[in-house]
Amino acid sequence: MLKREGHKSINSIVSEGWPEWNGELRKQPGGWNNTTYVVEKEGQRAVLRIYDTHRDRHKIEFEHAVLQKLGTMSLPFQVPSPILTSAGESLVQLEDYDGKFACLCTYIEGDSPSEGNSSFYESFGKAAGTLSVVLADVHPELPTAYLPYYELGQSYPLCTRGTIRKLYLNPPEPFIDLTEELKILCTTFENIEESLEGLKRLPHQLVHGDLNASNLLVATVDHRQVAALLDFEFCTYDLRAMEPAVILSGLLGHTEEDAVIRDFWWGYSRQVRLSSDEIKAIPMLILLRKMDVFLHFLTRYLEGTDEADVLRTQVKRLSVEVPRLAGDTDWLLGILLEDLSSGKE
Repeated sequence: MLKREGHKSINSIVSEGWPEWNGELRKQPGGWNNTTYVVEKEGQRAVLRIYDTHRDRHKIEFEHAVLQKLGTMSLPFQVPSPILTSAGESLVQLEDYDGKFACLCTYIEGDSPSEGNSSFYESFGKAAGTLSVVLADVHPELPTAYLPYYELGQSYPLCTRGTIRKLYLNPPEPFIDLTEELKILCTTFENIEESLEGLKRLPHQLVHGDLNASNLLVATVDHRQVAALLDFEFCTYDLRAMEPAVILSGLLGHTEEDAVIRDFWWGYSRQVRLSSDEIKAIPMLILLRKMDVFLHFLTRYLEGTDEADVLRTQVKRLSVEVPRLAGDTDWLLGILLEDLSSGKE
């Protein structure tokens, strides 16, 4: 464990773990799971990442093992590359930061997609499809750290059927006004829980598991082109079809929903040809993704990681998206199955 005495600044994480990178740090806009800083020294940059939501070394080591294998391949986009510490490791543990882990990765040139930019989705589809093809042949020697999405019970042991039901039958004080919204989500959870067993027969492989617009960079000179895929923290062995399902889950409700889904699917389906059974399972997998998000934030609330307002925000959003998905199933499958029915390549 990296020993840090007193109350040193965040800079000392870099100076002690990667002394050759000791320079100026700039905090970046953060997500739910990590805090990141750009490190600048003598015109060169790297990215410091502090893992905020878990203290599991094995999870990070598996992520880094995947990235190191991808780093040896010629890809049409970039992925993060861990920089080894002076001790030859890809991460350090921070005693003064409650035992959190940190790593330093190469800096990748590119821009986060702007909110109004919808021009990159075909490129995103191609990149996601290419990654899927490559990950099918990546087999790290370490065991996976995360279970497949369909293992909800094992992934979220605090979220038992009884706990879920009690949540809407007798909601805690901060959620009394969200009884109907909670009922929608809890009833959906109970319904899909009985359908998960049938998914296990579909093809499995290594998947990123969390691809979305916040986990990619577009090229600075051309915002239509994806330059990098980021944040492989949740990479695991899962259904092959789960990868596009996670992405499509985030595209439903987009202001240009029809266009971006068609663009993404055009790019993706030219790289990966899913079977008819896999495609027909995608609406259920999207619903599974929605439930996973709900249980993720419910667990964070039950554990005391998040305040009630965080879960409230997710409940309000998901309770609108889940019923809408049921009405979009035929339309969505029409797009996804179009190539198969027409025989287009």
